Amino acid sequence: MTAERAAGLMGCARALAEGEVTSRALVEQSLARIGATQGTLNAFRIVRAEAALAEADAADRELAAGGRRPLLGVPVAVKDDTDVAGEPTAFGCRGEHPPVAEDGEAVRRLRAAGAVVVGKTNTCEFGQWPFTEGPDFGATRNPWHPDHTPGGSSGGSAAAVAAGLVPAALGSDGAGSVRIPASWTHLIGIKPQRGRISTWPRPESFQGITVNGTLARTVADAALLLDAASGNHVRDPHQPPTISALEAADRDPGRLRIALSLKPPFTALPARLQPDVRARIVQLAEKLASLGHTVEEADPAYGQIGLTFVPRATAGIAERVREAPYPALLDRRTLGAARLGRLLGGPPLRLARRAESALHRRIGALFSSYDVVLAPTTAAPPPRIGALLQLNGLATDRAMIAACPYAWPWNVLGWPGVNVPAGFVGEGLPVGAQLLGPANSEPLLVSLAAQLEADLRWHERWPPVQPVADSTAA
Repeated sequence: MTAERAAGLMGCARALAEGEVTSRALVEQSLARIGATQGTLNAFRIVRAEAALAEADAADRELAAGGRRPLLGVPVAVKDDTDVAGEPTAFGCRGEHPPVAEDGEAVRRLRAAGAVVVGKTNTCEFGQWPFTEGPDFGATRNPWHPDHTPGGSSGGSAAAVAAGLVPAALGSDGAGSVRIPASWTHLIGIKPQRGRISTWPRPESFQGITVNGTLARTVADAALLLDAASGNHVRDPHQPPTISALEAADRDPGRLRIALSLKPPFTALPARLQPDVRARIVQLAEKLASLGHTVEEADPAYGQIGLTFVPRATAGIAERVREAPYPALLDRRTLGAARLGRLLGGPPLRLARRAESALHRRIGALFSSYDVVLAPTTAAPPPRIGALLQLNGLATDRAMIAACPYAWPWNVLGWPGVNVPAGFVGEGLPVGAQLLGPANSEPLLVSLAAQLEADLRWHERWPPVQPVADSTAA
């Protein structure tokens, strides 16, 4: 393992600024690792080799002239639901999609911070499922156990970071799509406050339930990428107050009141927390108590929050299907969700959107007694590749809810959450826990995650099989 890979996002930025390494060397190393693993892990839909090397050379010239930006010359990846100028945005769909003319706002801000985008990572079709597989790109695999999925829908970003192909990556989270793959690949995954990272050119994504977020091996790296990508287009409807997540990562959280919530929110289909996953979450709660926090069992008053999630999610799918250049190539489950979305897209959708403020008051009442909620990110470890791929719509929903019943309510609320590693179960499969807070609580959640990381040192553990292409780097 090279020192640059082990250094992570912050370490690479520091080494570049101090002249210890060139951007071209870092980008060549990243491209070599991607090439060495594309036939196995299959993390990337698009690799921007020529463009990334040209951008690295430009970064090296700027560094030599004394230029300094937070991520100047550092290679990163973005999920293939995010526009990168000159590249298609297929969002997991089949077909030859046209290149887009402009960067999305999040990518524009990453470039303004100096980052080099080496490629776009795989995601399932329209980000609907907690696995990253599809007929046009195959299966993206988990670096910890290649027979298992890294999760979804930001599975390509998670696999790329977990395997050390890039030090950090953007994902998006509409029902846990950053936190779930972070949980299943032993990463930090930050789902920020709605609007923290712009989704422009879409004012909202999936009726406001989907936000952009970050994946990295350490809290500080995930926070640095969050700060670099954060900010708004002038026409964004949600513009939360500015924060510094990186500063929060270096700050003591103080003594907190933490609600341990193990009960899944109500769903129409059954969900049960597997005992070995429960044991890891309880163990993490005990660690928090040993660090001086007060931890008590208490559940948010979720009520029938699912009645507001389904219209928003399916209406969002219907919007994407209307825009799809090749609707005949879409998964049958996507078309079924779109039909439901068209049915729910009138009064039920308006009622679901109006219900959000009442949900804020009811669920937010918990934060008069507690500062943070600790909950499982998933109820189960990552399933095997192919386990959900060929199921029909109802069977897929049943399997998704059984494995992942915990993450989606915070998407309805638009509030932040951070996945932290919680250990391993079975044959060494990673699982995670969510730190959840009210509006604009990213600094507190990041501080608490960093305190746990300093004690547990989870970032020091790597997957057993690593890329072997570093020798090709300059």
